[in-house]
Amino acid sequence: MRFKFKGVAVAAVVLSLGLSAAGCGGGDSGSGGAGDKKITIGMVTGWAEGEAATALWEKMLKDKGYQVEIKTLDTGPLYTGMAKGDVDLFLDAWLPGTHEDYWKQYGDKLEKISVWYDKAPLTIAVPNYSPLKSLADLKGKGSSYGGKIVGIEKSSGLYRVSKEDMLPAYGLKDEYEVTTSSTAAMLTELKKATDAKKDIVVTLWRPHWAYSKFPIRDLADPKGAMGKPDGVNIVGRQDFSKDQAEVAGWLKKFRMDDKQLGTLEDLMENKYKGKPEQAVNEWMQANPAFAKGITG
Repeated sequence: MRFKFKGVAVAAVVLSLGLSAAGCGGGDSGSGGAGDKKITIGMVTGWAEGEAATALWEKMLKDKGYQVEIKTLDTGPLYTGMAKGDVDLFLDAWLPGTHEDYWKQYGDKLEKISVWYDKAPLTIAVPNYSPLKSLADLKGKGSSYGGKIVGIEKSSGLYRVSKEDMLPAYGLKDEYEVTTSSTAAMLTELKKATDAKKDIVVTLWRPHWAYSKFPIRDLADPKGAMGKPDGVNIVGRQDFSKDQAEVAGWLKKFRMDDKQLGTLEDLMENKYKGKPEQAVNEWMQANPAFAKGITG
């Protein structure tokens, strides 16, 4: 989910410093030129669909003899790393909307490889037992929800859209605050509330395993304030497809539907938390034709 950035002039300095601090500043981190069997994949912690896709590709590439390094970074440093050639791939780029600012800043130094999940909306979710049906129903009920909609990272596109677009569209600016913390903290609050059958409103997105784990549903958005659904893209550094033609060809065949992605996310987030290799192994055993249809 979904980081968007404003203030391009300052961003270059800040993100560059963040990248160095994250250990992604070395020029030998990327895969280099053609024939190199080393691939570096950037990943943002807490974005379930990206973690699932990254773990799956790590396994598939290693099975084909590639050396794979996963670099966990915030979104800004990750895009900076790709633009510098220090990161080869990012499997969770939300375009054209959510990561629009990053693409405007770095797109001329990057390559769109494919869209593997084509309808990924930003959402506002409530428990199934909530009386709310639509975002319009929030009006006048701020006191019932402590005046807050529980958000994620402040630098996220989801936070920006919820605060700057959704609240004004429904006349909620003086009644609600979109709080910020982290994706993990938001999910913890969601679990606590639903376990206790208490009311809560959270920012969320699809695809996400939370929809199968918790009794929740989306509020209708008749004004379209949360924006049109993005596609989840695979983005690479400049000349990735030229240098890694075999891998690029595989990536262009990669697609996951809701059932495939949901079952993999569930294994990673619930049964094998912190053990992505075990989750991927079990998933691939249950889906033996998946990798074969992509990498042969």
